Amino acid sequence: MGIALATSLKTSFDDAVARTRDALAEHGFGVLTEIDVKATLKNKLDEDMENYLILGACNPPLAHRAIEVQRQIGLLLPCNVVVRSDPDDPDTTLVEAMNPQLLVDVTEEPGLKPVAEEVGSKLRAAIDALSD
Repeated sequence: MGIALATSLKTSFDDAVARTRDALAEHGFGVLTEIDVKATLKNKLDEDMENYLILGACNPPLAHRAIEVQRQIGLLLPCNVVVRSDPDDPDTTLVEAMNPQLLVDVTEEPGLKPVAEEVGSKLRAAIDALSD
């Protein structure tokens, strides 16, 4: 099992971010948090890197179901979706979502399996929609 559901897009970083937000929304996810890693590293460490944005995505009904099963699951929420420029190809932007199966693997809580499968299905659909 990989840690990410991923795709690569031959588009600009800004376009990929906008398309990712739209695809997440179309599949029931809102973006609760946004971390601009590039800007943070520049401001805090004066380090340069490629565009790298972490979106904290949440599907409230599914998050609620997961929390009902395992209260500590909030430590692993929201689902992170990373949009980043490919450092090896400036014409490519990568979009990667956390594989929700990790929630089951890390917690060893079998009750999370159906929730993780549904979240994974919705995230996979959002990632796949980016290639359309």
